[in-house]
Amino acid sequence: MTCAVRIGAAAAAALAAAAIGAALFIGSGYYDIGADDHHTKAVLYLIQQLRDRSIEVRARKIDVRYVVDPARIASGAQRYAELCAGCHLAPGVSKSDIRPGLYPHPPNLAQEEMQPAQRAFWIVKHGIKMSAMPAWGKTLDDAQIWDIVAFVRKLPEMSPETYQELSSRQLSSRQ
Repeated sequence: MTCAVRIGAAAAAALAAAAIGAALFIGSGYYDIGADDHHTKAVLYLIQQLRDRSIEVRARKIDVRYVVDPARIASGAQRYAELCAGCHLAPGVSKSDIRPGLYPHPPNLAQEEMQPAQRAFWIVKHGIKMSAMPAWGKTLDDAQIWDIVAFVRKLPEMSPETYQELSSRQLSSRQ
């Protein structure tokens, strides 16, 4: 047997053993998938890398279309208050009833560093599997999602008073 054949056979055996081991581990139910038990550091690292790389690859193809028009930002504020604040909080809002039960915990967008608009758009439109982040692109059109992105990009510098004014102004004009 040549060296190349032996290496190939060893690699195939190693892959087969890894696949059998993974199947046995998954089949055992040993890993607790409950949201009230945190991932191990290794699993969390792998999930974060998978999420970040997946979003980065897909988001780079998006043309930025958000605008800084105050009316669009106000529209985004209203949608954010209605759809997002319960999980992601808002200026002057430090807790919600649903947030403690979510794992991974959603970022507090009022305290987060501003992320690229393409990334934010992709996340809002497509959601993130196994994180409770819904794919709003199923119910909102791209213009509405860009309104939310425009608003979210203003959140870190926004006062609680400005947030209340923007989010309630749109709500009262809809009624």
